[in-house]
Amino acid sequence: MKWRLTGRYLASVVLIVVIVIFINILLLTGIFIQQSQFAQYPFQQGDASAEAITRAFSQEIVMSESGIAITGQGREELERNHAWVQILDENGDQVYGYRVPPEAKTKYTPMDVVQTYKYMEKELMSTVFIGEKQEHGERYSYLIGFQNPYLERNILTYDIRTVGRFLQIGIVVVLCVDGFIALCIAYLFSKRLTKPLSSLIDGIKQLAHKNYRVHYETKGVYKDVFYNVNVLTEELRASELERKKLDRMKEEWIANISHDIKTPLASIQGYAEMMRDKDYDFTVEEMRDYAEIIERKSLYLKDVIEDLNLSTRLRNKELTLNSKSVNIVSLVRNAVIDTLNDARYGNRNINFQYSDEVILVEADEILIRRVVANLIYNAVVHNDENVAVEVSVEKERDFVRIIVEDHGKGIKKEELERIFDRYYRGTNTGELHKGSGLGMAIAHDIVKAHGGEIHVESELRSGTRIEILLHT
Repeated sequence: MKWRLTGRYLASVVLIVVIVIFINILLLTGIFIQQSQFAQYPFQQGDASAEAITRAFSQEIVMSESGIAITGQGREELERNHAWVQILDENGDQVYGYRVPPEAKTKYTPMDVVQTYKYMEKELMSTVFIGEKQEHGERYSYLIGFQNPYLERNILTYDIRTVGRFLQIGIVVVLCVDGFIALCIAYLFSKRLTKPLSSLIDGIKQLAHKNYRVHYETKGVYKDVFYNVNVLTEELRASELERKKLDRMKEEWIANISHDIKTPLASIQGYAEMMRDKDYDFTVEEMRDYAEIIERKSLYLKDVIEDLNLSTRLRNKELTLNSKSVNIVSLVRNAVIDTLNDARYGNRNINFQYSDEVILVEADEILIRRVVANLIYNAVVHNDENVAVEVSVEKERDFVRIIVEDHGKGIKKEELERIFDRYYRGTNTGELHKGSGLGMAIAHDIVKAHGGEIHVESELRSGTRIEILLHT
């Protein structure tokens, strides 16, 4: 995998380098051709090249009856460029000169003219250019020498066939050298570029093997990727811790529920064996007492099994709500009455208040009544007998608010955060309140299934307030 990534980046970088070299060659060629069209000496600096000055100087030569001379502008041009001029007739004799060095010749043979043009005159310290002036049928040559030590002219003689062969070999050599250099640079670049990717791949493999200790510094080209991998690592670590915590809770819940189920089963089994034994002669009253105990334990087991079934169906969204228009005031009032009618809680103080006699809500009557009854039951069981429970129903705009509130023991903060978790049983649970541990989770899921909200506020030794919001 590492070499595959390196190879891909290597190929892309080499391609980019080759394209850049090709573009540079085209660009340099174009510049050279353009400069060659406009000036023989493209590297000449200044307002004009020496060749251009020489060609244009013929306009500064004036011929008259009194002789040959140059204009004042011509003199300024020569002075500005540190140059001198000699005007020769057809025989090579000087007929006019301006700023001519003392060492200069006054008569030139054709060979002298050629030599002066080809080579820099060391005695004159000048590079000489040649021009011609024609007027009235007469032809004059003029030499302009530029006394510029940085100005050079070289005459190049070559065989086009030799140059062609040289260019063929040279291009191949240059391309090979450039290709090798580009390959080395591209390899180093791609190696550096793919090294973080290799590290990322190793990190992802570690995450796949549930090693959540992967952490990267968020820097370089892939800093966003590193950041997201770090975030993913933290989320996976948190999920794993949550899963382990949930598994521990589930195991504890299974142990508790198994213990709670074994106790009534032991009672049912014990009384059933006693009633079946022929050695015992029970009275009718005793048989009824034993039957009542068996029935009560059986009902407890039935409630636990129904809680398990209902919780699973709610969590998997397999429960179909039997919604209809329900007077929520009557529903809550009946739940309060049922609690007070229970012999165990008949002496408890439960106050019921409502804003309207009739408040209609589209809901599943059985499930909502179970939620309310469960909340009232928790408030009664978890508090002392002298603690009053306030139950109220209020209509507010397009929703109804059901409140179950007490001023009793309250709930610890760490327990309050997990009160709606499945399998969670608080530390306040005692002998009077044994159950599946799914009551609050079921209440939460039922309210959510109705599109409502349920909130809990509690403070230790100050009481608990549970609020349900349902849309009307």
